Amino acid sequence: MERLVALPFGKSVEIAYQSIRVRFFRSLITTLSLVLAVAFLCYVQAGNRIAEAILQTGTDAGFRTLLQAGYDVQPGDAAIGESAKQRWLVILSLLVCVVGIVNAQLMAVTERFREIGTMKCLGALDSFILRLFLLEALMQGFIGAAAGALLGAVFAVASSAVQFGALVFTALPLGGITMIILTATSTGCLLSLLGVVFPAVKAARMAPVEAMRVEE
Repeated sequence: MERLVALPFGKSVEIAYQSIRVRFFRSLITTLSLVLAVAFLCYVQAGNRIAEAILQTGTDAGFRTLLQAGYDVQPGDAAIGESAKQRWLVILSLLVCVVGIVNAQLMAVTERFREIGTMKCLGALDSFILRLFLLEALMQGFIGAAAGALLGAVFAVASSAVQFGALVFTALPLGGITMIILTATSTGCLLSLLGVVFPAVKAARMAPVEAMRVEE
């Protein structure tokens, strides 16, 4: 008779957390790539938002400062968009991050053949294995993306302060930067989940006998 194990969601979270702790350094390396990608995304967007806020003050000093900093602005402009170069750099950094996550998770699946096989022999469902990998990715993604977003915002403010001086603190758009941080964090979580989908499905579909046969 086939035995099925349906563990509560809280237990799945606990197992996923313990798995991250056991593989802390590998998880750290995977998370660092996400931190850097999200930090760059947040840095670019927050920097442009700060420059836009200075432009919207309507002062001649702000307009001249933006021109001296290399921004392509004209009298009467109310917004500053990302340049094509910035946009492509952000897209490429995010793509490299996703590829890195997929590679790291595929290696993690290979290392955990026996663990996955044991759980399946004990009656774990494919959905349970899939849930574990997704939870691990979500935890790593949230921590890495939040750290990267905060880091990027801090560097954007510091860089803008060096470029524009005291104007930054008089026109600092706290609400806009907060939204950018939240959006960048959500983007990082989504990227982390996308990067783990294929490895997680591969792990979930693995036959118990095949997994237990792998030699260490």
